[in-house]
Amino acid sequence: MPILDIVKYPETILAERTEPVSEFDEDLRELAADMVATMYAAPGIGLAAPQVGRSERICVIDLSVGEDPDDLMVLVNPRVVAEEGGVREEEGCLSFPDIMLVVPRPERVVVEAQDLDGNPIRVEGDELLARCLHHEIDHLDGVLFIDRVSPLKRDLARRKIKRRIKADDW
Repeated sequence: MPILDIVKYPETILAERTEPVSEFDEDLRELAADMVATMYAAPGIGLAAPQVGRSERICVIDLSVGEDPDDLMVLVNPRVVAEEGGVREEEGCLSFPDIMLVVPRPERVVVEAQDLDGNPIRVEGDELLARCLHHEIDHLDGVLFIDRVSPLKRDLARRKIKRRIKADDW
């Protein structure tokens, strides 16, 4: 399982909607395994296919960062079917290294997806799991966490990123 390169903002693939997965084959399993290895190596708690330069609608999530094998979720073709409440919390993103923003997210979400065999699954999450599910599914829809903050905060973050790119620190 190779560690894949993580795509950083402002690469265009991060702003593109992914394509639904229709082939549940060995290639998909390999992609999922590589994404899990990459997420753990980063380390992170979630990773979506566009973050490794792929356009498939798949993401991986593990709030335990590999400590509890039962926490690992591989979600194929996920979509949020219900959300409730709202909370503003600080979050980061592997495609935005060292950038932390206070982002509004639902307090609770219900997600329908498929597993690696194409079987339907349903995940209900609140607090951090809801935030992570929403964040990763946003990636699959071409929505970045920077898109969910105020124009002023977005501009400040973009300026910081431009300075880091210019300094070759990105």
